[in-house]
Amino acid sequence: MKNHYLDSGIGRTIKVEGKEYLYFSGTSYLGMAQDKTFLNALSDNLFLFGANHGQSRINSIRLNVFDDFENHFAQKAGSESAAVLSSGYLAGIAAWRSLHKDAEQTWIAPDAHSAIVPDHLYPSIQLNFTQWKNHCLEQSKSLSPRKILLIANAVDPFSCEIHEYDWVKSIAQKHEVSLLIDDSHAFGAFGNSIYGTYQKWIDPNINLLVSGSLGKGLGLPAGLILGEESQIYKIKATPLFGGASPGSPAHLKTFLDMEKLYLKKKSWLEDATGIFAQEMANVTQLKGSRYFPVFAYTDPSWVNEFEKAGIITSSFPYPTSESPSVNRIVISAVHELGDLMYLNQIIHRLARR
Repeated sequence: MKNHYLDSGIGRTIKVEGKEYLYFSGTSYLGMAQDKTFLNALSDNLFLFGANHGQSRINSIRLNVFDDFENHFAQKAGSESAAVLSSGYLAGIAAWRSLHKDAEQTWIAPDAHSAIVPDHLYPSIQLNFTQWKNHCLEQSKSLSPRKILLIANAVDPFSCEIHEYDWVKSIAQKHEVSLLIDDSHAFGAFGNSIYGTYQKWIDPNINLLVSGSLGKGLGLPAGLILGEESQIYKIKATPLFGGASPGSPAHLKTFLDMEKLYLKKKSWLEDATGIFAQEMANVTQLKGSRYFPVFAYTDPSWVNEFEKAGIITSSFPYPTSESPSVNRIVISAVHELGDLMYLNQIIHRLARR
C-alpha cells in the first residue's frame, strides 16, 4: 500500500485524491479525536488553561487538574496511585527505570514495546509469547530466590493477541517479582472498562506497574503510570518526572468532564467488535477476537482489493521498514453498523475467491 498524505485529521472517513474511503486503521479506538462533543468541551478547557502548560509539576504554583486526574484514574483503575506524564513513551521509561535498578533478573516478552525496554536490553524475539512464558516459568524453578522483573505488553496490537499474566503469581511464590505491563492499546479498548488491565493483575505478592500512552483509545496527549503509592512516589521524586513538562491540562480536564461520553463510546465499541467478530467467525484468513477491536488478515492481496472497494485498512512494514507488511482491520467507535456490514460483505466476497 502506497503512502497517502492528508491535510486534515482522520475520522470515520478520509479523502484521498478526491475519493472518499472508509477508514479502518489507526489507534483511535474510541474515536474521540474528531468527536464534536469532545472537541467543544476541549475548546472551553483550552481557553481555561491555555494551549500549553510547560511548567514543571514540582513548581511552587501548581494546577489541581493533574492531581484530580491522577486520583480519579487510579481509583477507577483499581490502583493506589498514578503519575501522568507528557507521553506514553516517557511514562514507559520512567516505569522501567524505577524497577530495573533493583532487579537481579530482567525477562522481556518478545512483543514488549521499546518504551518499556531498559537500555542495552532486548526482547526475546526468538520466542513467541507462549514460549517466552514457559521459558520464564522454567527459569524461575531452576533459580534460587531472587529479584525478578518481567516486562511485557497487555496486548500485541499486530498479532491481535491479548496476553494473560495469572502465571506470574506462581513465580512470585518463590521470588520477589516486579511486573511492568504496557497498556497503551488497552486503555479505552479492553480491560476494566476504559481504565486498562491494572485491576486484573493486581496481587499482594507482585510489585505491579502499568504504564502506557493515553493518546490511542482515550485520545489524550499524555502518558500514565499506575501502581502502589510507594512506587509512584519514587517515580515522582525523580528528575525525569520533575524536569519534564506534564501532559495537556485542557485534555485531562476534558477527560474528567466527558467521562460519560467515553463510557458510551466504549459500550458501542464492544458491540461493534462483537458483531464483527461474530460475522467473521468462519473466515480463516482473519485472526482476532471480540475482546480487542483489531483483526489481522493473512492475504496481502486484500489490501488493494479493500482500496478498490473504498476501504483503507492498516498495512505497513513492522517493526522496520525492511520487514514484511502487517495487515490489519481496526474497528473504532466512530464506525456505524452500515460500515461494518459493508466491510463484512467485501471480506466474505474476498474469502470465497
